[in-house]
Formats: sequence, structure tokens, C-alpha cells
Amino acid sequence: MKNIERLANVALLGLSLAPLVVNVDPNVNVIVTACLTVFVGCYRSVKPTPPSETMSNEHAMRFPLVGSAMLLSLFLLFKFLSKDLVNAVLTCYFFVLGIAALSATLLPAIRRFLPKKWNDDLIIWHFPYFRSLEIEFTRSQIVAAIPGTIFCVWYAKQKHWLANNVLGLAFCIQGIEMLSLGSFKTGAILLAGLFVYDIFWVFFTPVMVSVAKSFDAPIKLLFPTADAKRPFSMLGLGDIVIPGIFVALALRFDVSRGKGPQYFKSAFLGYTFGLALTIFVMNWFQAAQPALLYIVPAVIGFLAVHCIWNGDVKPLLEFDEGKTKGAEEADAKESKKVE
Repeated sequence: MKNIERLANVALLGLSLAPLVVNVDPNVNVIVTACLTVFVGCYRSVKPTPPSETMSNEHAMRFPLVGSAMLLSLFLLFKFLSKDLVNAVLTCYFFVLGIAALSATLLPAIRRFLPKKWNDDLIIWHFPYFRSLEIEFTRSQIVAAIPGTIFCVWYAKQKHWLANNVLGLAFCIQGIEMLSLGSFKTGAILLAGLFVYDIFWVFFTPVMVSVAKSFDAPIKLLFPTADAKRPFSMLGLGDIVIPGIFVALALRFDVSRGKGPQYFKSAFLGYTFGLALTIFVMNWFQAAQPALLYIVPAVIGFLAVHCIWNGDVKPLLEFDEGKTKGAEEADAKESKKVE
């Protein structure tokens, strides 16, 4: 982990805890927290092999439709079923998911202090009565799961905004770290689709805002305010993860060329500008805003202008992590055959 990554992690932790002891302007808190989360997730995504989950063009086209179906389903559940019942079921789901996300987020820091054998040796556990089902894990992952479990128990009992935010940040970091758009073309398709999705569900229906207020789960970050009528400002995790995986792709593109974070800087600057513009417009009109309405054009626009200025349009459009990953696997198989 580089010094700049450590600094970003410390800053993110400090900013998350700061509202407990001092008054932090929620607008500044939203922007800085989201940007630090994207920054940390992007640098964690840079690995010898591309992220394990790669999205295709077809998946990117379907994603807004699937997201719309899920959003509408949640809206109907809250409308026709007890809100407490729905949130109880979702709490159980996010309890398990939260342990996994927190453990994976903490693992790189924890494993540095553990024996190498604990990090490398795999333990295979078979499910009783279903011997074909198995789980692989290391002792380091078990150690990392202990604080994750304790924290999730606290969240389930108290539903404190800090617990909500820590779980939300873990989900965001893991999402940016583990997901790959594969190529900038796929990224542009996904962002364009979600651009329309966000505008429709926020401006033309009450669904998005209603679900966000009813959903008592870490699908959003909460930022304390001094307004008793509106105690928290909210930012959906999708407004961090979706643009974040695009910004992370720009960073891995820079790394693949053996250069410094050139296009990452422009994409990250676009994200910061788009989020700041969202907050400005929200305060100006005193109404909820679809963040992707401002973030998507800013991220793609800043990156496109920088790319055109440098004359790197063709290499950027031809970049495909899926093909790179496939080529590496093919080379590995070929070398085994030769041996």
C-alpha cells in the first residue's frame, strides 16, 4: 500500500468519525467522503490480474432495466407490506453481506501482521448433507471476519448512522475494487443507461425518494445536519460505485500503459466536479437531485476532452480488460503444456 493510499484511508476514517465530536458541514462531508471512497476503491482495484467480475455490453444495456425492476419491487413491498417486516428481512440479508464486505475490506491491513502460512494455506469446508457444496477460506479471513461480525451485530442492534456509513463505505470500496467494466465502451453504455434511469425515477416518479427514505439498510450514506426537520443528508451508494468503477478503469488503463495516473486524474476530477454540482443544485432548488444527471456527463466529458487533447482516443477505445485477462490465461495454459 502506497503512502497516498494510507493517507486516503486515514482521512476517510477520520472524516467518518468527525461528526461524533465536531460539527461538519454536510455538503463538504458528502463531497469529500464520496471522493475519498472512490479514490481508495480505485487504487485497491489495481492488481496483477483484472477484477474478477467483468461486465459485457449486454449486461450494461440490461442493468438499468434490472435496476428499475428491483427499485419498483422494493417500492411495492414497502407500500403493501409492513415497513418493519421488510426492513427486518433486509437487515438479516445485509448482516451477512456486511460481514463479508467488512472482512474483505479489512483483510489487506490485517494480513500484514499474521503469519504467511495463515495467509496462504486454504481451508476447504464442505456443507453437511451437501458435500458437493464447499467454501474455501484462509485463517486470515477468519481473523478479519471477527471485527466485521462484531460491527454488524452493533449495526443490527442500534442502526446507528455511523454503523450504516461504515458498512456502506465497505460495500462501495469492494464494489469498485471487484467490478470491472471491461472497456470504456461498456462503461459509456452503462453510464448512459443509468443517466436516464436516475432522471426518470427521481424527477418523474416518487419511487426513488420514497424507497431511499423507507429503506432502513446501508444502501445510502447518512451525513448529520444541524436541521432538526432534516437530520441527515443522504447519498446513494450507486452514486459512488457506478461512476467509481469507470474512474477505476481509467486508472488501470494508465497502469497498463506504464504511465502515471494521467486519465485517472481527469476522470476523478470530473467525478468531483459532478458531485459538487449536484450538491449546489440540490441546495439551490431545495429538492432531491439525481446525482448521475451531473456526475455522468462530468466524468465522461472530462475524460473525453483530456483524451482528445492528447490524441489517445483510439488506444482508449480499444482498451479491453477482458481480452487482456483472456490472453494472460491462454499464455499460462500454453506454458503449462510446454512444461
